[in-house]
Amino acid sequence: MSSTVSVDSLWTRALRVLPGGVDSPVRSFRSVGGQPFFVARGDGAYLWDTDGRRYIDYVLSWGPLILGHAHPAVVAAVAAQLERGTSYGAPTPGEVELAERIIQLMPGIEMVRFVNSGTEATMTALRLARAATRRERLVKFTGAYHGHADSFLVAAGSGVATLGLPDSPGVPAALAALTSVVPFNDLTAVEDLFRRSGDSVAAVIVEPVLGNAGLILPQPGFLEGLRRVTRAHGSLLIFDEVMTGFRVAMGGAQARYGIEPDLTTLGKVIGGGLPVGAVGGRRDLMERLAPSGPVYQAGTLSGNPLAMAAGCAQLDVLAETNPFPALERRAERLVSGLVHAFHGAGLPATGCAVGSMWGVYLREGPVHNFEEAKQSDVQAFARFHRACLDRGVFFAPSPFEAGFVATAHTDQDIDATIAAARAALAS
Repeated sequence: MSSTVSVDSLWTRALRVLPGGVDSPVRSFRSVGGQPFFVARGDGAYLWDTDGRRYIDYVLSWGPLILGHAHPAVVAAVAAQLERGTSYGAPTPGEVELAERIIQLMPGIEMVRFVNSGTEATMTALRLARAATRRERLVKFTGAYHGHADSFLVAAGSGVATLGLPDSPGVPAALAALTSVVPFNDLTAVEDLFRRSGDSVAAVIVEPVLGNAGLILPQPGFLEGLRRVTRAHGSLLIFDEVMTGFRVAMGGAQARYGIEPDLTTLGKVIGGGLPVGAVGGRRDLMERLAPSGPVYQAGTLSGNPLAMAAGCAQLDVLAETNPFPALERRAERLVSGLVHAFHGAGLPATGCAVGSMWGVYLREGPVHNFEEAKQSDVQAFARFHRACLDRGVFFAPSPFEAGFVATAHTDQDIDATIAAARAALAS
């Protein structure tokens, strides 16, 4: 397809053939106004749209591109595999090699099952938890997004929060009733829930760093408390590290915070930008999956060779270079610059960074949960987003999404972004 097709023309055509013009809701720009641009190509820290405009990219395919777009090592690995074929419906060495890397790096994982997306990973983890505990109740946190499976679309963050849809039509009431929701960082609420109905809880699922409601860090003792409570009541602790895995530290949030969950869900970075997901965890739990055990899960393209090759290449670069201290310093400098720019324009703002993830809210801080995050000035964010886009900076088109930095971002990119933000606010 030609990269010279105008954005306006493409948007008109997309609205005729795709629901809302997009294949994932938050891409529609509905919460920030205007229409989305269409990407022609990406290179390093930058995107170019089909009209030829360049953007400094802080979305990075919503997290997986920690090395930036079209990193030479990832491109070479995918190209080499492409010459050998795209998929076979049979085992490949890449599945074993990527699983071995993940197990070596993540403390809570002894076995891995690859799937095609983060949603598939969380679905599988919940099914495993219910089978292992012979219980049905799930506990999640407000503002957390764990994919679009029925059991998770209750008080969800990410695109659901962006579009103002607290729940989704089509989710059976009986399934929704099996999901209990408490505020993130509220250990007392979790303990109260377990005192009332702990013997019915199969699992607690948590983003150890809440990244689908902006960016909210766990308070000291919160994750430790979840580990203690679930263990005391015979429930499983599931870390959804689809976003944080290999983003906040080389071994994910579980390595950074020293907490070993029973099950872990992964995606994003482990595919180097290609579609992939995984569930991993204790051997005794993972061996319940078919064909070792009775819990059924299958997928023709699970562990597809292209994603395995890209994932191995990307993890190898991360392991060899350990970019996380530099990434966190750069993310912190970006957050500090943006917050100061907002303050200079007379707007309240707060933000934080961890690893290569960052977030800013247009309200006084700090922010400890989604209830507080929702007090952010979403209308001011929408105006700011559009003004930054006009100045060549692409932030997530939602006030409730984490941002990302890549190894491809330079100090000059950060400086240019802060300058663009100040100009946008002055306008």
